[in-house]
Amino acid sequence: QVQFVESGGGLVQPGGSLRLSCAASGFTFSGSPMSWYRQAPGKERELVALISSLGLSTNYADSMKGRCTISRDNAKNTLYLEMNSLNVEDTAVYYCNAYPTPLPWGQGTRVTVTS
Repeated sequence: QVQFVESGGGLVQPGGSLRLSCAASGFTFSGSPMSWYRQAPGKERELVALISSLGLSTNYADSMKGRCTISRDNAKNTLYLEMNSLNVEDTAVYYCNAYPTPLPWGQGTRVTVTS
């Protein structure tokens, strides 16, 4: 079955960096555009970044432009999100999923930005 296993989250100070990973299985990863979403406490899930199936095209939410990079390794069925200059507003649970039609969600990885 479809499975997403997100990892790499943690506690980081403002201005810090993190690299998130997402191991995907159960579908044709290399043929699917992919995305990162996040859900902050008390807020709806929002799209953070997306990448085309071959990784040739990317797009970012305005709030993350210039501060993150989405990438993928189709040989490893793995999606990545590198984030820098993190601020407290980036605190959220981060999820990966197919785009535009989400598959069953994984557990996500929690990112907490605090001093």
